[in-house]
Amino acid sequence: MFTEKSFAVFDVEGLDGRMAAIRKEIQPTFQQLDEVFQQVLEPLLGEELFIHIAQHRRRTTYPPENTWSALSRQKRGYKMEPHFQLGIWPDYVFMWLSCIDQPKNEQAIAQALLDNQQAIAGLSPDFVLSGDHTQPKLEELSPENTERLLKRFRDVKKGEFQIGRIIKKEDPIWKDPEAAQAFMVETYEQLVPIYQLAIEASFAQVEN
Repeated sequence: MFTEKSFAVFDVEGLDGRMAAIRKEIQPTFQQLDEVFQQVLEPLLGEELFIHIAQHRRRTTYPPENTWSALSRQKRGYKMEPHFQLGIWPDYVFMWLSCIDQPKNEQAIAQALLDNQQAIAGLSPDFVLSGDHTQPKLEELSPENTERLLKRFRDVKKGEFQIGRIIKKEDPIWKDPEAAQAFMVETYEQLVPIYQLAIEASFAQVEN
């Protein structure tokens, strides 16, 4: 589970040093938790999910400001479709349903979610939104913010849409790893119907 050492990796200077800390302190946690999420989500979705852990290989100078893992239907990659993400910034851990980096059929995905906003409105009130996976900024889950970010995702080439929950660095739940894991699992369970809407929209577009 994530600990103070997990968040402390972002205090390590330099690319090599920080990547060594990420590999030691964070990536084993990603693997462990994603295997749990696999076991929960695969029966709900009726399909296999593959674990992807970010390696940041394209970085040559600057150390990563955050790091993440993904669960995807695709074995060779994850950004081409909506996927589940687990990741960490210096101030919080995030659990997202993520549509980033111009996934295939993004307009169809965005429109399907716009047409079914009641599914999003039914999420717990502590869910949050993000329109840019490269920034830690979060937005409150509201009908206005949801519609604005989905329209931007649909209409703007670099638009993105992420929805989920976070656990802040100082949250006392970290002292109870079982409770933290249960909270994460329940987060992804709530996101399953929205994920299915997004995947079905993308798949329908391919068939057409």
